[in-house]
Amino acid sequence: MAIHTFQEWQELASRLKVRSQAFINGQFVDAVSKETFDNINPATGEIISKVSACDVEDVNIAVEAARTSFENGVWSKTDPQFRKKVLLKLADLIRDNLDELALLESLDMGKKVEDAATVDVPGSAMFWQWYAEAIDKIYDEVAPVAPGNLAHVSREPLGVVGAVVPWNFPLDMATWKCAPALATGNSVVLKPAEQSPSSALFLAELAKDAGLPDGVLNVVPGFGHTAGQALGRHMDVDCLTFTGSTPIGKLFQIYAGESNMKQVWLETGGKSPNIVFADAENLDKAADMAIFGIFFNQGEVCSANSRLLVEACIKDEFVEKLKQRLASCQPGNPLDPDSGIGAIVDKNQLETIKRYIEIGKETARLVAGGEVVNIEGKGCFVQPTIFDEVTRQHQIAREEIFGPVLSVMTFESEAEAIEIANDTEFGLAASVWTGSLSRAHRVADKLVAGTVSVNTVDALSAMTPFGGFKQSGFGRDLSLHALDKFTGLKTTWITYEK
Repeated sequence: MAIHTFQEWQELASRLKVRSQAFINGQFVDAVSKETFDNINPATGEIISKVSACDVEDVNIAVEAARTSFENGVWSKTDPQFRKKVLLKLADLIRDNLDELALLESLDMGKKVEDAATVDVPGSAMFWQWYAEAIDKIYDEVAPVAPGNLAHVSREPLGVVGAVVPWNFPLDMATWKCAPALATGNSVVLKPAEQSPSSALFLAELAKDAGLPDGVLNVVPGFGHTAGQALGRHMDVDCLTFTGSTPIGKLFQIYAGESNMKQVWLETGGKSPNIVFADAENLDKAADMAIFGIFFNQGEVCSANSRLLVEACIKDEFVEKLKQRLASCQPGNPLDPDSGIGAIVDKNQLETIKRYIEIGKETARLVAGGEVVNIEGKGCFVQPTIFDEVTRQHQIAREEIFGPVLSVMTFESEAEAIEIANDTEFGLAASVWTGSLSRAHRVADKLVAGTVSVNTVDALSAMTPFGGFKQSGFGRDLSLHALDKFTGLKTTWITYEK
């Protein structure tokens, strides 16, 4: 991968092709209504593209295309080796187009282009490759039954999968949903967030170039209350997979109940605790990772470690370590490799973060940051912000802010740390810093979280499931377990003469 300078990224961006039409049945098409919406660069306020605003009619056409491709078997009934070959080719094409995809991610939602180029895009390619390589390694089962009988249990693709993904990791979230869904033989209708449609549309084009048959992957950009709701209520969508806010996740459950009882798999909000015990072996590393855990991607991460629980006897020392590290994560132009963090995705999200910061100033002690800033006189930027003397009753400690805002809390005992950590409606992730193996296991056992990272933060891989408990949802992305969401088990029982 080439590492570019600020000037080189700017030059590449000036020549960038941005796709703006819906991708349905293998073709880029306008919305039926011809309506569009502005895709705005949050770092500059400039319009990147005018995107087709899909609505119910467009979703109907896309679902019909997906259903047709599924029923005629051009993907669902093909040799697994064919599906593997196509998805491996797609992974290669993502790597070949790394710079373009990284720029689309950065311009759409404000993240640092260097992060997109070193984390997001390579991660997407790796996940596509991983699921492609799993296709011919998943076996069916033969159940133990009485002699004279054969009970075969097979995994069957569900049919048409609707995928609704957020704006914080547009390409990766599309990959997390589409790769296992396609690997198992389904057809997909993908709705990217209206703030970040560009990489999903390019992904669909690359998938066609890789050999994916028409109609198997369709992309319908649009708004949640139009295109998103249409997918959720559609009578011919067999499964809906969603990553986003908890309130919207609940709406998709309602839509399913009011339509065809489609399966709904949710990965929703989080308020993840990061617990630092005094016996942690390396407090400097813990401080480095605490900064990363909340300020990476501008804090716009569902599993962000937004609650920092520090043992009282080291709290002041640890907060000072955090302050010393803030200079390296100040906001700047997302195309500049020297910037610490990028832009907030849009003005609405900026206002939400600003409101929570003002609440924090009234209830806790502002340690650093707390100001909305401009870069070169424009853009949606906010300083990384740290509040101390936060209690579990404070609003900033209970509600998901989805921005670069850290709440520091203290505890006196292990039991108190666990109690505070679990005192939330969410259960997505947690981190623990300790030098004691016994404490690591003991605390991890008692934390209600889908992933507990010990002596690191936000650990994930293709091999491990990602998802949560409570109101963080119940879907699991990544790992072989993700395949379970997109398949149904069929028993074929044969009785024969002995």
